[in-house]
Amino acid sequence: MAEAEAVKVGILVDHPAAGRDSTGILKVAVADVAATGRLDRPITFVVEEGLGLPGGTAAAVEAAFARLVDQDVLAILGPSITDNGLIARDLADAARVPCINWTGADTTRSEWMFHYQVGSLEEEPFVVARHLHALGHRRVALVQDRTPIGQRYASFFEVATDGLGIEIVARARISPVVEDLTDVVERLRTQPVDALVYLGLGVSARPLAVAVGAAGWRVPVFTNSALMFGYMNPSWREGWDGWTYVDAWSEDNPLLQELLTRFEDAGESPITLISGYDLGRLIGEAVAGAEHLTRAGIKDALERIKLLPAALGTAGTTMGFGQWERSALKGGFLVLRQWKDGASVRV
Repeated sequence: MAEAEAVKVGILVDHPAAGRDSTGILKVAVADVAATGRLDRPITFVVEEGLGLPGGTAAAVEAAFARLVDQDVLAILGPSITDNGLIARDLADAARVPCINWTGADTTRSEWMFHYQVGSLEEEPFVVARHLHALGHRRVALVQDRTPIGQRYASFFEVATDGLGIEIVARARISPVVEDLTDVVERLRTQPVDALVYLGLGVSARPLAVAVGAAGWRVPVFTNSALMFGYMNPSWREGWDGWTYVDAWSEDNPLLQELLTRFEDAGESPITLISGYDLGRLIGEAVAGAEHLTRAGIKDALERIKLLPAALGTAGTTMGFGQWERSALKGGFLVLRQWKDGASVRV
């Protein structure tokens, strides 16, 4: 008997950090699902790039999405940036194509858009605020990106700090692609604050660090998952030395340790390895469990995935969806880390 025709899954690359060459680990994850004997056909990946916001355009994301739909993919993985997830969410519903994005915002979820949370715009602010409170910091200066990401982070940070008695003494809203923050830092450092907090995508955290260092401002700094950019930009780490941030991996996760044993060239950050493996297993399980190999059948199969161990997060983190349940990760998927002497260490 001839081999059944392959299931095509699209990958929407909206940002250089999203990893256009991530199909390797996706294929490994699918092979692990196939090893259980539950996949009766291969899965192939179709990659389309569209440089989206904030550095690119919404039109590029829309065009890349349309190209994937035209190639008859049964599902799409991506995008990775919240700004673009908001765009793709509506495209997914209109085309009735099941998608799994790996952005940070719960607002990217919809009937056809599932969400693998590499960070959380809504929960990270609470993690940061509680850490500030535990350290005794009660007066903070806030720098936030002037984008949907920055605004979403800041709105939840306000709720979190109000509940803990932490006052936002001063704040600055900045462009996500700003290159010089000297004036902003000079203004903020005149305020009587215990700590500086940055909330945003992360590119603007680089000029913030440069300006803080140039001013000689010795203030403890706390941020969201923005500092994960340090993995792909090693030269940025020196400016972030001592900064505490939210990450999404933990050395105590047994599945991660198993992956690191299998893939010794994972590099300093296992995030690409982790997310690719988790996403690959999610789509592999959906194809294996689909009763009807249609887009609607894949959507239904995703909703039936339960308690699948995750490589992301701390030990015990699991993945799964459900009826109107679109967040994949359950458990301790947010971890506090700090850049120290060029390395990321668990706080």
